[in-house]
Amino acid sequence: MIKTLIPVTLIQEITNRLQSLEPTKLEITDESAMHAGHQGNSGGDHFKLKMTSSHFCEKSQIIRHRLIYQALTDLIPNRIHALSIHAQAPDEL
Repeated sequence: MIKTLIPVTLIQEITNRLQSLEPTKLEITDESAMHAGHQGNSGGDHFKLKMTSSHFCEKSQIIRHRLIYQALTDLIPNRIHALSIHAQAPDEL
């Protein structure tokens, strides 16, 4: 039996890694085309991330961002050049 590996896209990779934070809502938008060729971009893509998770309850925005960056740390800055984050707890909806 031959198994064919399907390549994982970067959005799928980000989604998979953020599952550790058990998101109840997760939206990832690739905004790379809007930033193509801009100064300072030596590679990597631009993303907008909107996420709701109970892991964010009673945590500051700084801590919420740190949790997300920890999950994606080795993707930045080579595969992810810029990441806009909107992180909220379920009780903030």
